[in-house]
Amino acid sequence: MQIFHEFPPLYDRNSKILILGSIPSVKSREVGFYYMHPKNRFWKVLENIFEEKITNKKEFCLKHGIALWDTCASCEIKFSSDSSIKNVVPNDLSTILSAANITQIFTTGKKAHQIYQKYLYPKFKINDICLSSTSPANAKKSLEDLVNEYKIILKYL
Repeated sequence: MQIFHEFPPLYDRNSKILILGSIPSVKSREVGFYYMHPKNRFWKVLENIFEEKITNKKEFCLKHGIALWDTCASCEIKFSSDSSIKNVVPNDLSTILSAANITQIFTTGKKAHQIYQKYLYPKFKINDICLSSTSPANAKKSLEDLVNEYKIILKYL
């Protein structure tokens, strides 16, 4: 069954980096916002690299020049398993890229990177930097490992 990305990207004209996942998890789709599975470490990683407690995720991202979206507008996926993704319809990044001065695109996880490279890079010609997934499925990476890896985004803000 085709799953559709049902909530908008998060960005404003001051966004400098764009962080792309694959498609929202079941929990994120229920809540209508990014990285909302309680065991996903995305928000903890950002709290650590910015040394700031996040009380409002949307305000935090916009304050720090971070745009969020996903590579897939729709796809077939079993539960929240990126490895099961097929029949991808990519998101069109034109709206964000024309409205904001994005200096770097980051993809979170190998699947988001693969989708970006296959469908989006050929159109937009902006190299992405692939970061490790913060998903609980990526248990081999500790929070400390992820924090150290994600610090690269600070160079682009």
